Amino acid sequence: MKEELTRRDEMSLSGAALRGAPWKAAAATGGTATATSLILGAVLPGDASLTWALCLGISLFSMVAAVGSVTRPDVADRVTRSARQWARNHPWRFSLYPALGSAVLMYPVQLLVDREGPFSAALDALQGGVAVYLVTAVLALVLGGRRQASLPRGH
Repeated sequence: MKEELTRRDEMSLSGAALRGAPWKAAAATGGTATATSLILGAVLPGDASLTWALCLGISLFSMVAAVGSVTRPDVADRVTRSARQWARNHPWRFSLYPALGSAVLMYPVQLLVDREGPFSAALDALQGGVAVYLVTAVLALVLGGRRQASLPRGH
C-alpha cells in the first residue's frame, strides 16, 4: 500500500532538500544581478528601477538555491539525500516552496519600495513567484533528470 504525502509533508521534504542548497552561490548570483541591473539602469537611457533590480535578485537567488540543491552531488546526511531524491522525482511539487518564498520576499519590495497598494503588490509578487516556479521546475526536471540518468544502474 502506497501512502500519500500531505502538503505539510511535501513542504517538509522541500525544506529538507533546500537545506543543502548552495546558499553562497545563490546570494552572490542574486546580489550580482541586482547590482548589475541598477548599474545598467543608471548607464543606459531610461530609469533605473530599484524594484525591478531587487525582484530580479530575489528570483535568481531562489532559482539558484533550488536548482543547486537538486543537482548537487549527494554529499549530505541521509535525510537530506532522501529529500533531494524526492525533489528530483517531484520537481513540480518541490518548486512550490522556493516560489512561495520568492513571492513572500517580493511582496514587501512591491509594497514599500514601489509604493503599490496591497492588492497590486500581491499580484506583482504572485506573478514573480509563478515565474520562479516555472523556471525552477523546468530546470530541476531537466538537470535533475539528466543527473539521475547518468548514474550507473542500481543507484
